[in-house]
Parts: sequence; C-alpha cells; structure tokens
Amino acid sequence: MTRPLPQGKTSETIADASAANWIERYAPPSWLPYLRLARVDRPIGFWLLALPCFWSIALATRGMGVAYPDLWTLFLFAVGAVVMRGAGCTYNDILDRDIDKGVARTRSRPLPSGQVTTGAAVIFMVALCLIGFVVLLNFNAVTVWLGIAVLPVVALYPLVKRFSHWPQAVLGLAFSWGTLMGYAAVQGRLDWTAFMLFAGAVCWTIGYDTIYAHQDREDDGILGLKSTALKFGPATKPALGLLYGVAWLAIAAAGLAAGGGTAFLLGMAVALIQLTWQVVTLDIDDGANCLKRFRSNRDFGLIVLAAILVDMFLAAVL
Repeated sequence: MTRPLPQGKTSETIADASAANWIERYAPPSWLPYLRLARVDRPIGFWLLALPCFWSIALATRGMGVAYPDLWTLFLFAVGAVVMRGAGCTYNDILDRDIDKGVARTRSRPLPSGQVTTGAAVIFMVALCLIGFVVLLNFNAVTVWLGIAVLPVVALYPLVKRFSHWPQAVLGLAFSWGTLMGYAAVQGRLDWTAFMLFAGAVCWTIGYDTIYAHQDREDDGILGLKSTALKFGPATKPALGLLYGVAWLAIAAAGLAAGGGTAFLLGMAVALIQLTWQVVTLDIDDGANCLKRFRSNRDFGLIVLAAILVDMFLAAVL
C-alpha cells in the first residue's frame, strides 16, 4: 500500500510506476515527491543509462588480461548514472511541466500535480548535478571533458519534440554518451571500438524509446508534439527491425574489435533473440504491451553485459 504524503500533497502514484515499488513502501513521506521527480521509483531508466557504460568499461578492459573490469570504476559510473539520470529527468520535468498536465501518463508527476514547486525542483537538480560533478572528477581529463561535452545534448533533448520528430535520436546521443566515457575512463582515449559501441547504443535507444513513445502517441498528436512513434506510425515494426539490426551489428562489431570470442558471440545470439521478440510481439496500440517491451530492454542490456563478462573471464583463465 502506498504511504501517505505530507499534508497538502497528493498521494497519487506516477502512472507508469508500480504502486508496490520499494520507494512507495519505505521512503519517508517527505522524500517521496523528490524521489519520484528523480524517477527512483522507476529504475528502468538507470539500467538503460548505466548498462552501455558497463559494456564500454568491460570492452575497454578486455585486452588487459584480467578476468573482470575494475569494480570501483563500475561503482562510480553506477552512482553517476543514478544522480545524472535524476538531474536530467528533473530538468525535463521543469521544462515540460505545462505539457505534462495534458498527457494522461505524465499529469501525475510531481511538478504538474503540485507535489513539488518549480523552485524546489531547480535546487534539487543543481544538487544532483554537483554530486555528479564530484563523481566525474575521479576520472582522467579525457573522461571529464567528455562528461562536460554532453551537457548541451542533454539540455537540447526536452526541446526537440516541439519542432522535430526525432527527439529519440537526441536521447540516443545523451543516453549512449556513457559508452565513450566508460571507454575513455579505462583507456584514456577513444578509438573505433568505442565509436562502434556508441553507434550501436544510439540505434538501440532510438528503438526502445520509440516503443515507449507509443504510449503517448494520441496525446502528443493533440498537443502538437512530435516523436518517432508518430513519424513511423504503422511502419514502426520494420523501422524497429532496422534500428535494432544496426544496433546489434554495431555492438557485435565493437565486441569483436575488442577481442571478443565464441562466448561473446553466443551471448550476442541470445541478445538478438530478445530484440526479435520485442519487434515480433509489439502491439503499438496497447500501452501495457509497449511498456513491457520497453522495460525488457534491461534484459537485453544485461545479456550483452553477461556476454562480454563471461567471454572476458574465460579469456583470462583459459
């Protein structure tokens, strides 16, 4: 059961978050609106942001003869993913607070529902950014500059849907940037392996966020907003097939370039089956179907990570 919020606040949970999530059950009531603002109640976003970072850290370490990547580096990237995802979501909600009132899935968010004021949201966002910056300073100069360079992309993303059908592409750039940062954190430089992995992650992100955007297709059309869901329309399945196909090929090519072997390829074969399942079973007119397939991309990301790690371990011990 959802715990009550402080007096004067709504107890309504977010539309696409489970009422049984641990945030709703255990967090202090005064924290709830801010945890919701940072999407802590919906951890799928953390996985989708962090997993490409983990891929790149592991691939960058692949040729060093060790059995697994540096755990401290993985931890720092995990913390960075949590706080910067929260900051990005808060920034997005600040800009979209009036639009979100007109969309069924988002009108219960903390800002449009009045659970959090705009001023408080700005302070919260700045605090998260400062934590992220402290984390970033633990890495080499190339990684720090890459972390700073992505900020204009993040700032642009919430605005794109107002004038272009391709906000998912900008999200792809922002969410996949961690592949470049993770590789640079280990190697101190970038090479074609990092760029191939980045390209694959971008295509993957466009694909899964197109599925997510189909939940809001009707409301977006009424409000004059744009998305790849509206652009692709009935042709979404073939478009997804193309995007996911390019994503899989690019990720597989990056793994092979980093020295991946048979175990990696077997894992990638399983990952391809997962992507194929998404496309074949997708029903763009069923919101619950879209949400389930969107969330299943965590499984794809974990399969890819497992393929890299198992192959890395076997290469080190055999």
